[in-house]
Amino acid sequence: MGILSSLYTGVSGLTAQGEALGVIGDNIANANTVGFKASRAEFQDIISKNLKGILGGNQIGRGVKIGAVNPILSQGNLDATEKATDLAISGDGYFKVKGSDGESFTRDGSFHFDREGYLVTNDNQRVQGFQADEKGNIVNKVNDLKFPRALVPAKATTELKIDLNLDSRVEPTKKFNIEDPYATAHYSTGLETYDSQGNKHLVSFFFNKVADRKWEYRGLVDGKEVTGGEAGKLSQVVQGTIEFNQDGKLQKQEVTDSAFNFAGGAFQNQKIKINFGDDIESGGKGIDGTKQYGKSSDLISWQQDGAAAGTITGMSFNDEGILTAVYSNGQAQNLGQIALAKFENPEALFKVGNNRLKESRDSGGPALGGPGAAGRGTIFAKSLERSTVDLATEFVNMIQNQRGFQANAKTITTTDELLNEVIQLKR
Repeated sequence: MGILSSLYTGVSGLTAQGEALGVIGDNIANANTVGFKASRAEFQDIISKNLKGILGGNQIGRGVKIGAVNPILSQGNLDATEKATDLAISGDGYFKVKGSDGESFTRDGSFHFDREGYLVTNDNQRVQGFQADEKGNIVNKVNDLKFPRALVPAKATTELKIDLNLDSRVEPTKKFNIEDPYATAHYSTGLETYDSQGNKHLVSFFFNKVADRKWEYRGLVDGKEVTGGEAGKLSQVVQGTIEFNQDGKLQKQEVTDSAFNFAGGAFQNQKIKINFGDDIESGGKGIDGTKQYGKSSDLISWQQDGAAAGTITGMSFNDEGILTAVYSNGQAQNLGQIALAKFENPEALFKVGNNRLKESRDSGGPALGGPGAAGRGTIFAKSLERSTVDLATEFVNMIQNQRGFQANAKTITTTDELLNEVIQLKR
């Protein structure tokens, strides 16, 4: 009897509209959930009854069902925060995390470090990223991002770069005397170096002009700082020459003696390259580094690559997702980089709760890479992505679905009244 089918049609409408209201309710409930993407219920009709076979037309619908509930993957607003481990993605990427239930993905970047130093989510999933080597270079190896707590080992100086000007107007009249170095040198300056145990040593450099465009230099330290030295007396650790061309550019540099034998158990005969610049004889242009011009001798800049032992005093992420640690010895080093995943069909990712999603058959596999590459999006440090739920839109949708629910309920009550009339016919 056709009248009975209208009951089931009305029930299908109630079921579908009720489920759609559930989707709307879930959106409203997650209006303040970090990185949440609003979903939309999409309706489909149920296969119709054909009155005239396959001739087309003349069909009576059987009702409605929820065909799909798809997330609306629009970009959420980014809010600035004061927490260093808060990260937000602007783009299509997902953070990769790993825990007891395997790998999953999220847009929620409200991370923190646990007691073991791992970067984790609020449900203790470890954030995955590209690791850094001993020199701080990011390598293509994905693992848990960790903030080390241990003492950072000391690093011995291997190169000392010196950029200075030596006065070309000086006459080569002084003869250097180690017993009275300051009075017998044309110019002097002090530079720091580190031995293999991280002890800092002040090396005083003394420069003497020995001919036009040629200088000798010596590096001296207090005798108590080197093996076999005598406290209170200076000991020589390096000696060499530097030459310039007629334009005042660095022509040649040469080390004639080197003996960095620091005391206290440090590595003996430490190799420290004294680099005055790109001298012409070695294939350089003589432009960068030490020169000889007609102005007062002066130290322009200097650098050395050694460091004392130290502990981590702070950390930060930059907008490339690179985690950098700052140490008490003044050094900074990269520890890793956030890895982002991209999917061919992100709408098909499977929700597992706690703001996490898992790969499904229809989503495709994750393509991992660094931020800013292949459309994965960029990272914003000290920021969080807001939910994409628009409350005004959700309330309008709620009213529409509520009216649809009431109309389907009216279909059932009307059908009930008609059935009652049929029953009355028997009486």
